[in-house]
Amino acid sequence: MSKYLISFPSAAMVVPEGQWADVGRDAHAVIDLAKAAGVYVFAGGIDEGVPPVLVSADGAVAEGGYPWAPRLDGGFAVLELSSRDEALAWAARIAKACRCDQELRVFQFDPQS
Repeated sequence: MSKYLISFPSAAMVVPEGQWADVGRDAHAVIDLAKAAGVYVFAGGIDEGVPPVLVSADGAVAEGGYPWAPRLDGGFAVLELSSRDEALAWAARIAKACRCDQELRVFQFDPQS
């Protein structure tokens, strides 16, 4: 079993006015299916109202993230699945519910995590 990150940036989610409630309902329904199937690890969205901070090894804190990195925002789900094909199927369900394409990544296995 591998853990997969299924995600999208905020800008990808272009929803016509009046359809946000439907998107929320559909997205929650997919998450409920993942929970019922026993594959749900966690899901959520980046709180874009709270700016990131960069914390160094000495504990110093600086406002903002890495200046050279792309902005991290949007929504994500982490599911534990038995195959890439299964991950692709779940990503398609989430894409349909959220009305936008999803990026799929696999976490490297670390026996100590």
